Amino acid sequence: MEANTRSTGRLPAAFLTPGSSSFMDFLSDQSPEMLPGNRSLPPLQGAIEAPHGTTIVAASFPGGVVLAGDRRATMGNMIAQRDIEKVFPADEYSAVGIAGTAGLAVEMVKLFQLELEHFEKVEGAQLSLEGKANRLSTMIRSNLAMAMQGLAVVPLFAGYDIDRDKGRIFSYDVTGGRSEENGYAATGSGSIFARGSMKKLYREDLTQEQALTLVVQALYDAADDDSATGGPDVARRIYPIVTVITDEGFRRLTDQESSEIARSILERRLEQPDGPRAALL
Repeated sequence: MEANTRSTGRLPAAFLTPGSSSFMDFLSDQSPEMLPGNRSLPPLQGAIEAPHGTTIVAASFPGGVVLAGDRRATMGNMIAQRDIEKVFPADEYSAVGIAGTAGLAVEMVKLFQLELEHFEKVEGAQLSLEGKANRLSTMIRSNLAMAMQGLAVVPLFAGYDIDRDKGRIFSYDVTGGRSEENGYAATGSGSIFARGSMKKLYREDLTQEQALTLVVQALYDAADDDSATGGPDVARRIYPIVTVITDEGFRRLTDQESSEIARSILERRLEQPDGPRAALL
């Protein structure tokens, strides 16, 4: 929605009228056609081919949570993009990783970021982490009609809960159903392999550095068995996006930091190809 200020030099009345603290409610009242779930689609004639993001993983540790994603997007049996970004900050203390239809997922993340920013500006306070997770659930549910036509978005949401003083992870299904995960979680095409890797390696007393290594290790294991998941690409210098959220806020690791973790795992794999546990020891 654009504000036309050329004629009067003032914002339209809709922007100045007190209302809901939800940006989605405001948009549905003023420009409902801009909501992703309100778009009209042509009659379904077979599967819709669109780039899809794949594997996202998360793990908590005492003092925070780590969220990471591989860089590959696929379209059918083709690699659509090798360096797509799938993990984004939602606000200062939370992040969201996307799996599913890439274009819709990125648009949903931007809308979610606006939703949280709008609430904070109207209410003068941040939503609780639980409230943020519920808002994202509502957004996914509004996309159900498109999900039924193959354009599904299934994110993974993680953040630092200031009230509980710990990191928390939430997973979703295409209907908007929300579940809080204990310790670790994965979503996307390689999630079954990533989750199996983390199940063997996860401990509640992991340090931050070990948690970072854990999620990269899980992505490596997923890429080993799932063609839609891209592992660390040393030749092209493409490494997973890895983020960490603590009481100090959201931080994305630099490419140098991500590459060091990935290279350490690759080196240990070369030394002990059948011993993935060594990567955390």
